[in-house]
Amino acid sequence: MAWNEPGGNRNNDRDPWGSGNRGGNNDQGPPDLDEALKKGLDKLNRLFGGKGGGGRGDSGGSGQGSGGFGLILAVVGLLVIGYLGYQSVYIVDERENAVVLRFGEYHTTAMPGLNFKLPLVDDVRMVTVTDVRSFQSEGHMLTEDENIVNVNLGVQYRVNEPKQFVLNVRDPNMTLQFATDSALRHEVGSSDLHGVLTERRAELGQLVEERLQRFLDNYAVGMQILRVNVESTQPPEPVQEAFRDVQRAREDEQRFRDEAERYRNKVVPEARGQAQRIIEESEGYKAEVVQRAQGESQRFLEVFDIYQQAPEVTRERLYLETMEKVLSNSSKVVLDVEEGNNLMMLPLDQMAKGGARAMTQSGDSGSSSDGGSASYDLEQLTDRVVERIRSQENNSGRRGR
Repeated sequence: MAWNEPGGNRNNDRDPWGSGNRGGNNDQGPPDLDEALKKGLDKLNRLFGGKGGGGRGDSGGSGQGSGGFGLILAVVGLLVIGYLGYQSVYIVDERENAVVLRFGEYHTTAMPGLNFKLPLVDDVRMVTVTDVRSFQSEGHMLTEDENIVNVNLGVQYRVNEPKQFVLNVRDPNMTLQFATDSALRHEVGSSDLHGVLTERRAELGQLVEERLQRFLDNYAVGMQILRVNVESTQPPEPVQEAFRDVQRAREDEQRFRDEAERYRNKVVPEARGQAQRIIEESEGYKAEVVQRAQGESQRFLEVFDIYQQAPEVTRERLYLETMEKVLSNSSKVVLDVEEGNNLMMLPLDQMAKGGARAMTQSGDSGSSSDGGSASYDLEQLTDRVVERIRSQENNSGRRGR
């Protein structure tokens, strides 16, 4: 028979834990769970200002009910306190700033670190202020000369005023895109197509950046534009080939102009140098002629003074100097025989030719024999000249007798 059945275990009337004799103080058993729960509820009730439970019966039942309600309140209170404590502390990352709104109104801007707020009252919004953000913009627009161009650009920016970024506009990123499109269309509409496609492309990015920053400052968006890069500018797809042909023609034009400019820079200095050289040569020739004329005139005056002092001597000297100049380049020798009526002319050129022919006909002798033949011909020529002069002198002497 089980221990807890009626009539069972009558010998000692004890349960398996030995707690059947409740009046004894020597028996030890497990604690009564109801009693332990009751004591815990009593303590919570006293903690929250309630009364502890009494003896058994009706009074004990009412105390137990009030104790259970107090326990629930205590648990709820602990949860609320823990939640409020958790919600009153927040951490701001080093890359961020926190904009604190109290009752929906701006209160303060929290710096990185551990910060506190009023739970259920303060609204904290984190804003990254150190990261560089970017977005792409592309659109078709008209230029000043009414041509359509497709422009693709990238914008890099960051948040520099968290308060303005959170409170002043509903969607800052959308506002930035609209402002970028407006600034880009304004600058493209102020330029012609050739400038947008070629030399003004780099300048276009700078102009859009300056205008876009002015727009954002007027809107008080709290953004700073770091850089605007014009990635591509090209005409619409259906007419791109025609524009490429025009671009190539302009490049050829510029190339021809550069070549012509280089040729001009080469030819003009050379022509100027030649002209300067001719001018300097003419100036030198002029100075030479003038100086020579002045010298000749001075020499003539000096000779005229001498001629006035000794006319005969001066006349003969002038004659001899003139004949010397005239006959200095002649291959013939003319001798004036004293007391004779004839002049003797020695054809040295013909005699030299005859000697050369004689040297040629001398054969294929060695170099030493050639030198000897040449010396021999020269000696023969000299002897013939001396002999003829002597014969002329003898003939003149006979005529004198």
